[in-house]
Amino acid sequence: MTELLIVMVATLVVIATATLLGPRLGVASPLVLVAIGVVASLVVPAFSDIQIDPELILQGILPPLLYSAAVSLPTMNFRREFGAISGLSVVLVIGTAVILGFFFMLVIPGLGFAWGLALGAVISPTDAVAVSIIKQTPVSKRVIAMLDGESLLNDATALTLLRGAIVATAATFSFGNFAASFSYSVVVALLIGGFVGWLNLVIRKRVTDPTVNTVMSFTVPFVAAIPAELLGASGLVAAVVAGLVTGIRAARVLSPQNRLSDAQNWRMIELVLEGAIFLMMGLQISGILTDVENDDAGIPTAVVIAIGALIITVLVRAAFVAPLLWFLARRSHRHAKMKPRMEVIQERLGSPNEILEAPEHPSGLSPTKSARYVRRVTSLVTRSLADIDYFAREPLGWREGTTVVWAGMRGAITVAAAQSLPSDTPLRSTLVLIAFVVAALSLLVQGGTIGALVRRISPASDQAAEHERTVAERTRLFALLKESADAVAGATPTASATPAATATAAVTAMPGAEDATANTEPLAGDTTAPEGDDFESRRVQFEADKNHRIAVIRAQRTALLDARDNGIFDADLLENALDNLDATQITLEMRGKPSA
Repeated sequence: MTELLIVMVATLVVIATATLLGPRLGVASPLVLVAIGVVASLVVPAFSDIQIDPELILQGILPPLLYSAAVSLPTMNFRREFGAISGLSVVLVIGTAVILGFFFMLVIPGLGFAWGLALGAVISPTDAVAVSIIKQTPVSKRVIAMLDGESLLNDATALTLLRGAIVATAATFSFGNFAASFSYSVVVALLIGGFVGWLNLVIRKRVTDPTVNTVMSFTVPFVAAIPAELLGASGLVAAVVAGLVTGIRAARVLSPQNRLSDAQNWRMIELVLEGAIFLMMGLQISGILTDVENDDAGIPTAVVIAIGALIITVLVRAAFVAPLLWFLARRSHRHAKMKPRMEVIQERLGSPNEILEAPEHPSGLSPTKSARYVRRVTSLVTRSLADIDYFAREPLGWREGTTVVWAGMRGAITVAAAQSLPSDTPLRSTLVLIAFVVAALSLLVQGGTIGALVRRISPASDQAAEHERTVAERTRLFALLKESADAVAGATPTASATPAATATAAVTAMPGAEDATANTEPLAGDTTAPEGDDFESRRVQFEADKNHRIAVIRAQRTALLDARDNGIFDADLLENALDNLDATQITLEMRGKPSA
């Protein structure tokens, strides 16, 4: 027991140290952790024979990591790039696996296509944790959204293809059977993940203790993944879907304290699990090398084959990304032509932020249903116009395409999936070593150079134009917040107040809001109120004023979330605004009652 505790403490220290040292050394921390693991495996005798159950990674570590990434994923950008994400996570994975399957069949004597396809399926998906390296570079938001979405979903394609290839070793492989199996795996995972995500919020919104609420959130990815796996579906996709549902609805359902607790604790969990997964990857090298020495194929041969496989993955990815970007550019151009017509429709429908009082619909709908119908159409038109502007503002050219290609790194999931191959797999140790070398070289070569590549090919940005656009967008955001606050102030006037004390309670919390109306007045009835006031009246006024300001913040949050769903504002700006609203509400709720 003491030895286990020492190992756990040492692991945490190594992860924390690597995370701090990586940026100072100019190297991504995952690369530092893999290097530490490799050195420890080759030098320290205690680590030379370490065996790590691949199911620990596939079922114990990846579900919470993917769930956490899905919760924090900007759903607006995910929706916009879903077409590209689907192509990268399904079509590209299958195409890469098939091409690699033929390659392995040709270069590894005695290995049939089915086993080659199995190894190709292991190598084909990008790694969600490895892709986190790209986020440390100044890359396009669209590229980040595409890579994030791809790495969250391509595991399902790869693991389903892996299972189908293993089954095919005892029978005839059928793409029809694979398509049916893949469809079943995804559909069942979508249903389970969606239900678990919804149930998670239904239960947790009734739990007011932030600590208990966060502990409950730790169970969600497993509650989604385990039933899906038992039903033969993808547990990883179920965990991702549960995370997406949670991320979309959490701000409307959970209190700011609960969401803040979730964010802080899940960041810690991510740091530990991501670090552990790369450290374990490096620690396995000694055992893998020992096993390969007993196979007919030698280590040099396996390394050469792995280099060839990595080159093929990059070339296939480039061959897929080039026409994908061409298609996306054509689609953006086609949609841009529709913008004038969409703007005319929007003008006829009215402002997207105002409650429409629509007349009875010609089809015979009641006034209530007609108004609801018009609001839905208005939201759709507003969202479409916002998407057109977004695609025009963030075009994808050869620079972004190069980044997407080079950022397709493999990682620990490739090693874990390779180790899940059956024990009777021909040349199993050699296949595992090939997968390890592909992942390690991918992290070292692609991960080690992606930052320099992005900085070199990125064009010099127009700082003045960017600042002007940001200021204009922030001004529109302030106007929306002010409008929401004024609506509450007019509907529920309180004895406290002035417009400065109510309508701008949260606007001034945002960066750059110095030009907005200042809110310098204390809460009515606060301890700064003049002496001699009756304590009870001060207490009542204090509570009324505080509740009113919280109502203002809730209205502003709802307006921002509606704007998020319509894609009106930049995702990062919206996230910042929502964070500031949460901070303001938490501060108000923590204010004590006036002293006697």
